[in-house]
Amino acid sequence: MNTYLIAGHARLPQGMAARNVYDSLTVTLELDRKHGVIIDADCTLATEHAGRFLQQLLRGYCLKDGIDGLLDQVQILYRGKACQAVQAALKDGYAQFEGASMKQITQ
Repeated sequence: MNTYLIAGHARLPQGMAARNVYDSLTVTLELDRKHGVIIDADCTLATEHAGRFLQQLLRGYCLKDGIDGLLDQVQILYRGKACQAVQAALKDGYAQFEGASMKQITQ
């Protein structure tokens, strides 16, 4: 298999529709093992439309380039209440990407 999956988690803010279903937001990223490029993504936002939007935004980004550019794009383009939670979940996933276990997967 040429890909692997990481998941990042963050707490959702009060007053969000998704909070009625989930306490936390999960962003999953399927990554190319060799290059660290996001092949596919999913999240536990309340609407499919928001999930598809984030999927399109994240797809193709190379985590080997760092996380800051991706976080900036989320800040600029995703204007929902969960913006900070999405960014926090991405940071959590990125930490896993950088971690020793992920380095072993990419070798």
